[in-house]
Amino acid sequence: MKILEPDLVFAHVKATSSDEIIHYLAQKLENKGKVKISFEQAVKERELLHPTGLPSGEIAVAIPHTDVDYVNEAAITFATLAQPIEFHNMAITDEILRVQIVVMLALKNPHSQVEMLQKLMALFQDQKLLKQLKGITSNQKLYQVISEHI
Repeated sequence: MKILEPDLVFAHVKATSSDEIIHYLAQKLENKGKVKISFEQAVKERELLHPTGLPSGEIAVAIPHTDVDYVNEAAITFATLAQPIEFHNMAITDEILRVQIVVMLALKNPHSQVEMLQKLMALFQDQKLLKQLKGITSNQKLYQVISEHI
């Protein structure tokens, strides 16, 4: 079982808010049966309490997720955005970040969540790679490049 699938990777998504991109990505997971119907609302509620914006340099990212209870099968959705959208900084919660890449995690056990977060953090520290990802306009090409790194 692959945690990252080609049809869960999206290039240049047009979204105007964090709620909109969370809805978009959660629906993709729900349509594939990866998450429970309650997943989207749980992610939105968690985002309010524990923001997931990460100031990773010039290209900020967000990693919205929630508890394993809302997940049927482990999966990740990955999206680059056509325009930056606002997420709150996970470290300084009243600070707004202009996020350009969103990775939604739907993981089945806490250990795999920590492991995946470590892989993603390494990826997010590579600004050259993030710039490359932002420039890709094809879902398939974006999947190919990401799958080499996670």
